[in-house]
Formats: sequence, structure tokens, C-alpha cells
Amino acid sequence: MSTSSRIPATEISGAYGSVIKLVARKMMGRVPDSMGVLWQNPSVMKDAMGIGRKVDNWHALESDLAAYAAMAAAATVGCSFCLDFNYFMAHNRGLDEAKVREVPRWRESDVFTDLERDVMTYAEAASQTPPAVTDELSDALLAQIGPAALVELAARVAFMNMSARMNIALGIRSEEFAAACGLPPLARVATASDPA
Repeated sequence: MSTSSRIPATEISGAYGSVIKLVARKMMGRVPDSMGVLWQNPSVMKDAMGIGRKVDNWHALESDLAAYAAMAAAATVGCSFCLDFNYFMAHNRGLDEAKVREVPRWRESDVFTDLERDVMTYAEAASQTPPAVTDELSDALLAQIGPAALVELAARVAFMNMSARMNIALGIRSEEFAAACGLPPLARVATASDPA
């Protein structure tokens, strides 16, 4: 389970709360602790979830590219909850788990196509402060995926940044959804402090 957030979780209650818990159990098998944190302000939670549902209905960008972009943005920002949740959701949607688990170390991995790498480069660049997307990268993606998919890519990365930065600020961390459904751990980037 997750470690303590910076704001205590509260009981999710009322008619709308019952619906939220029902949907969470259906989607994830349980009600995440993070939902109790967000329930401290139900309006914010409702609106954020509403945007998330709308994002899930976009389909100009291929679903695998959308998943890689979201996870690359989450990894860039450092949101362990977002990485874990998106890995779990990619599994539930039947995406290539071997590729999805490699997203945190995509630069070192040899499983991705050039297009997939361009999409993750874009997600990382758009997640920088300030954003570092270049004209050359945008032009390359525009030629490969078209304008509708490129607009969607930018919007998906922006939504992930909103979610990831909110989770990090609130102290919301991974709740180990992927481990609960038997998925192998996400790959991680080797650091200088790792043993050789």
C-alpha cells in the first residue's frame, strides 16, 4: 500500500461517493487510498475525474502511443502513482506489457520503434519547465501521425502533467496496482548509486 500522503484521506460518502467507490472497485478492484485524499475537495475530484474520462474517449492517437506518452510524462515528472496506474490500465487494455514496463527506461531499451521514441521524446520535452518541444520534433511527428493525433498527444501530456504534479504535491504515491494483478515490476533507470 501507499505511504502517507501530505493530506489525510477522508471517508468517501454520500450518493456521489457511492458511485465513485463502485466505479473504482469495478475498474481497479478496490478504492484507492488517493481517492480519499482527493475527496477532501469533491468538486476538484469530480472535475479531474471528468476530464480523465473525456481524455480516455479521444482516439486520434493510437492507444499504445497514448499509453507510452502518458507514462513517459509521468516518469519525467516523477509520479510513481501515475506510472503504476497507467501500467495497470495498459495491462487491462491488452497493450504490449513488455513494452509498457520498459517506458521508464525507454532510452536504454531496444523494444521501441522510432515513432514510439519520437512520441516519448515529445512527452518528455512537453513535461519540462518550461516546455522544450522543438519545431523539428513537432514537424517529424506531424508528418508521421497527422495534426489531429499531434493535438491529442499534446493534450494527453498536458493532462498527465496536471495529474502527476497534483499527486506529487499532495504526496500521493504508488498503490501497487500492477503488483496486485501479478505484473512484473516496471523497469527503472539505472543511477550512479546502483551497485555495478
